[in-house]
Amino acid sequence: MEDPERIARDQAACDLANNLTVLPDGVFCPGTFDTWLCWPPTLANSTAYAHCPEFVPGFSTDLIAHKECTANGTWWTHPDTGRPWSNYTTCVPEDDVTDNIIALYETGYSISLVALLISLAILFYFKSLRCARITVHMNLFASFALNNALWLAWYGLVVDSADVLTESPVWCRTLNAILQYGLLTNYTWMLCEGLYLHTVLVSAFVSERRLVRALLAAGWLLPVPSAVIHAARRAAADEPMCWADDGAPRPELAILVCITVLLNLAFLCNIVRVLCTKLRAGGGAGLARPSATALHALRATCLLAPLLGIQYLLTPFRPSKDAGWWLAYEYVSAIITSLQGLCVAVLYCFCNGEVLAQLRRRWRVLTFRPRANSTTNTTVSFVRSGGPGGGEEKV
Repeated sequence: MEDPERIARDQAACDLANNLTVLPDGVFCPGTFDTWLCWPPTLANSTAYAHCPEFVPGFSTDLIAHKECTANGTWWTHPDTGRPWSNYTTCVPEDDVTDNIIALYETGYSISLVALLISLAILFYFKSLRCARITVHMNLFASFALNNALWLAWYGLVVDSADVLTESPVWCRTLNAILQYGLLTNYTWMLCEGLYLHTVLVSAFVSERRLVRALLAAGWLLPVPSAVIHAARRAAADEPMCWADDGAPRPELAILVCITVLLNLAFLCNIVRVLCTKLRAGGGAGLARPSATALHALRATCLLAPLLGIQYLLTPFRPSKDAGWWLAYEYVSAIITSLQGLCVAVLYCFCNGEVLAQLRRRWRVLTFRPRANSTTNTTVSFVRSGGPGGGEEKV
């Protein structure tokens, strides 16, 4: 983070040090301060070296940054900005463990993205599946797909490029801001999933069309204020490193996340309570079995637990790198976080009874259509079963 007090203090110390430095003979670059480090007067056609600053996240003070003085006695300027440039790309230590964790994230996000896109394609293709519940699922899939694509872009364009991190151009900060929005939409759409199921099971008379419209607005618009405040605060502070840091969660983001997770937890508890009440009522004196509808809803509720993001309650307890269980935590977190999209796609599309029925019907049409002979054409028609309506999830 750019600290005006630190910059002023270091600027004064740099000016004092350079004034006391004996100037080299011949052509040289004058001493300068680039807001991070103080560079002494340096002979032309030579390079100045300094230890990397300690206040920049991700930098190691054991590594060395450098600044080149050209033959005409001016500091080397970056061709993209036209301004004097110091090379801090060497300040990021090579860490095989971190690289492995990032590779695990990239692999998981790629698998999840493919699964989510396939799920969306299936649900778009079979128009007979369209209903309020599937609409909510599709928007959740789209939210996870957006988030996974943004993370892959972040790792490929920013994390893997030390130049981009040190220069912190506008586009990478914009990507970070959009990434935070995409992440928040995961939570709000998980909240929409919980709210939809809770409303359908608890409220007997509700307009699903109005409910879906409200959920569409909430799922995509609720994260906007938090994401805008987050971007505005970081832009005002002129933070470096493309706004990438491993610090504590920002309050403008953490508050929305905590609210959605806690609300989903409350919805889930109440859903289980209502279903248990219905199961006891359906069981009568123990002679009658619970209804299939109630059992389907109960099973969907159990599968809903990972979908509603309850596991994210553990993320605030991230250990420091000095802790003995830090590495295990990072690997487990990478697997759970990156593969959540795959989990959602499997549970709510690939294992969805209605989707499987449509796929079997379509496969039967494509595979077992009788061939036409020279004298007669035979057509086979299939009677379509009732629509996929209903509030319970059949998986």
